[in-house]
Amino acid sequence: MIQILTTGGTIDKVYFDANSEFAVGDPTVPEMLSESNIHGGYELKELLRKDSLEMTDEDRQAVFQAASESTCDRILITHGTDTMPETASALAKLEGKTIVLFGAMQPARMRRTDALFNLGFAWSAVSLLPPGVYIAMNGEVFEAGSVRKNLEAKRFERL
Repeated sequence: MIQILTTGGTIDKVYFDANSEFAVGDPTVPEMLSESNIHGGYELKELLRKDSLEMTDEDRQAVFQAASESTCDRILITHGTDTMPETASALAKLEGKTIVLFGAMQPARMRRTDALFNLGFAWSAVSLLPPGVYIAMNGEVFEAGSVRKNLEAKRFERL
């Protein structure tokens, strides 16, 4: 069984106009799992609906608490890309669980998005990786504490 925790981020954003007014909407993971023909083997829990730039230390503690209390040994976490490395590092203290954070550079609701690919890749990663905390984005896996988001290149890279 895989625990899925949602925290918001770009993957769940809904844009309202050309001025980039947005809100973090309902989690898109259930629809994406269905589209990927994954209909079981997971438990879904919504934790937050925040842009990751708005996440606080208290929010990270709530994510840590939910992951530590989960009865599942394998956990996927949707997360905004801007502060994903910080949350991954905060989770690195957890032992005995395989935790994979993922998100998207474009909202899942948009026609051109990396969200569905990133979900499938993260699902495989959490299923196959040994215990630890990882970020799975755009076909690469990074260990917590060894990754940063390169804003100019719009990708994650090793430190």
